[in-house]
Amino acid sequence: MNAHDEPSAGMRAPEREPAASGPPTGSDPEPATAAAATAADAAKRVAPGATAREASDAAPEEAASAVVHDGGDSTGEGNMGEDGADKPGPGRGTRRALRVSLLVLAAATAVGAAGVAATGAFGGDGESSGAPRDTGPRKTAPVERTTLTRTETVDGTLGFGTPTTVQQAATEGEQNSGTGSGQQPGAGAGGSSDGGGSGEEAGIVTWLPEEGATLSRGDTVYSVDEHKVPLLYGSKPFYRTMRAGTEGDDVKTLERNLAKLGYSGFTVDDTFTSGTAGAVRDWQDDMHRAETGEVAPGDAVVASGARRVAEQKTSPGALAGGEALTWTGTDRIVEVELEAGLESLVKKGTKATIRLPDGGTAQAEVTDVGTPSGAQDGAGDGQGAEGGGEGDGSEEATLPVELEVGSQQKLGRYQAASVDVVLKAQTRENVLAVPVNALLAEPGGGYAVEARGADERSRRIPVELGMFADGKVEVSGKGVNEGLDVGVPR
Repeated sequence: MNAHDEPSAGMRAPEREPAASGPPTGSDPEPATAAAATAADAAKRVAPGATAREASDAAPEEAASAVVHDGGDSTGEGNMGEDGADKPGPGRGTRRALRVSLLVLAAATAVGAAGVAATGAFGGDGESSGAPRDTGPRKTAPVERTTLTRTETVDGTLGFGTPTTVQQAATEGEQNSGTGSGQQPGAGAGGSSDGGGSGEEAGIVTWLPEEGATLSRGDTVYSVDEHKVPLLYGSKPFYRTMRAGTEGDDVKTLERNLAKLGYSGFTVDDTFTSGTAGAVRDWQDDMHRAETGEVAPGDAVVASGARRVAEQKTSPGALAGGEALTWTGTDRIVEVELEAGLESLVKKGTKATIRLPDGGTAQAEVTDVGTPSGAQDGAGDGQGAEGGGEGDGSEEATLPVELEVGSQQKLGRYQAASVDVVLKAQTRENVLAVPVNALLAEPGGGYAVEARGADERSRRIPVELGMFADGKVEVSGKGVNEGLDVGVPR
């Protein structure tokens, strides 16, 4: 009988000798053991930075590769067939395959769970405010002891200020209608020298400065009938004719200007002496005027300093006696219409920063604070219900504020522009502060900073917040000290 002959009736196929030791036939451990070992190796090979999905996906592939029998297939060992080859039994191979599959699945599940735990896929590091980390922040900034100032930014207008009018004084014989900012030559300068008359006819304007011109002490403001009317510096206009024996502040103003213009022979005081009269005659001669030794109200225009001509209000050839021109100061200033609710922020001497359209800045100081206008105007205008119902009281009240700029050069070539005026609103001195971006939001509310210790480990320290200003915030709390390094974004 050869190996392929079918066994005769009554003969049984030779039985395999049982193994010397180990589990009973039908529960071979090799495939499952190999699968488990291979799965364990796969877990070890998962990269430290791998995700939970990558870890769990690697296990089944590695474990399945180990389920291979010694020279057989995956169906297990069957009965000897008629042709001498193994045939699958009615259920033995199927059961073995099922057991191996379950073991493989268990191994893969264990490896996947280990990967999830290693990568923290179900949440963050769970770090609390007091829990230290192994490494400190990469970039830090120190806690500083400083002064924080909160500011208020309002709209302002850069220019030469509001123009004022130079009014020519009335001629002799008429009521003096001058406003104090300008006068027309009186009898001593205007008509008595020709023996003509009493000033019944108004003179003729013969000269005016150009718009934009700058006038200084001694310069001509305007001319009437070829008689020059100069600019003198002072706080009040000439209101009377000054002659020998006259005393007063106006005399002192006259003498001070004569001295500044180079005239001498007198003492600058409040008494008009013969020496003063001699200096006046020299002055009149230089202006090609009648040398009377007296000064009348219309002989000069008095202003606080140099002036810039804004607009001509008349023209040569016109009758004198009306508006001559408007002018302003020569320095550029900033004007603000401040909301009445912010009036506590300003007073004379208050410092401010001016932001120009090109990004430049200049320092300024409040020199004048007016009275509120707008909403309060309608209440006292006396127009009554019938005449005052056009909404005068509906306008928001504002406070006019004028600021003087310390350095005109800082303003560049701007003649007029809209600017931002930064006013100090609140100041906190000697406080601890950190950059605003050093704050970390806490899960339960509040804020903390990340501090680096001497051991280079970091810890979150809860802080209480105070004033915010200039990109910094006031902080306080246990463990917050000057010089402490706190983490900031890179």
